[in-house]
Amino acid sequence: MRLYRSGDDGEAVRDIQDRLAVLGFDADEDDRGSYGAATAAAVSAFQAKRGLWVDGIVGPDTWRALVSAGYRLGSRILYHRVPMMRGDDVADLQRRLNSLGFDAGNVDGIFGPDTLRGLLNFQSNRGLAEDGLLGTEVVDELNLMARATTKPGRELVRDHQWLDSLPSTIARQRIYIDPFCRDEEEASATWGPAIFLSTIIQAHGAQITLSRSVDTAPPERVRALRANRLGVDVVISLCLPLDGRPGVFYFASELSKSHAGEALADRIGGLLDVARSGRAIPILKNTRSPAVVVAVPDPDERVATGIAQGLISLFAEPKPDGRDPVT
Repeated sequence: MRLYRSGDDGEAVRDIQDRLAVLGFDADEDDRGSYGAATAAAVSAFQAKRGLWVDGIVGPDTWRALVSAGYRLGSRILYHRVPMMRGDDVADLQRRLNSLGFDAGNVDGIFGPDTLRGLLNFQSNRGLAEDGLLGTEVVDELNLMARATTKPGRELVRDHQWLDSLPSTIARQRIYIDPFCRDEEEASATWGPAIFLSTIIQAHGAQITLSRSVDTAPPERVRALRANRLGVDVVISLCLPLDGRPGVFYFASELSKSHAGEALADRIGGLLDVARSGRAIPILKNTRSPAVVVAVPDPDERVATGIAQGLISLFAEPKPDGRDPVT
């Protein structure tokens, strides 16, 4: 899709304004169908709330988020298909299934095989038709079971199991290094530090895969899907911050977050002395393994060294079963 920004006008801008208004982000000071300062501010506020890059521009990721945010559980029938259904209603379904002990995978708002499996298990357990369709009957049953529970959701349990079962060394771990490439400047700035980071981690015995070559620029979603296909253990991304402010980001949305990603972000952010926070950008949302994005204005060997030390220290931490780190 094309990008929509200040100065644009037309039916598409009116649609954007209507969707923002429904979600509580008004741009009333702008004329209907005119993308002015008020619309840009509303878009920026929406992006910030959804954990997206904040630039006040509606591109593919912001548009998908606007569409997704308009769905509520029960407003449509959900099922597994290709392309997969996406939306806040899917995320709500995943969260509810996980909280009830039916593993629906990550709460990412994407109706994939894990969500289908969790839904089928729920239908079987509750004596419902095992058709993989989320209609009114399943929604009613979910609402009936939405009583308070002190049990942690399956996603939280899975995250803690991942952290508790980490080997005591990074050796033989599959690490996916992802130098961002939204433009030529960023592609060039992140490539050298990514190679230096790869060299350090390889020296400790890890298996490294780069998300791209020096002369290619695959989209963020494509790089995330490749990480999933390869079954990597950890994803480390390097990028330039859009607002100039450094940070280390892990996946977090209004309904869920990656505790494993947060633990890694805390270690790396502490060593680099930068803020840590949750985001829902594609490389974090769409990858199945723990992932972090390190955004710094001038990535260099010092930054790469800090990332490597943070990652290595996560594996070297003493484990609950009493295992000592391997030195």
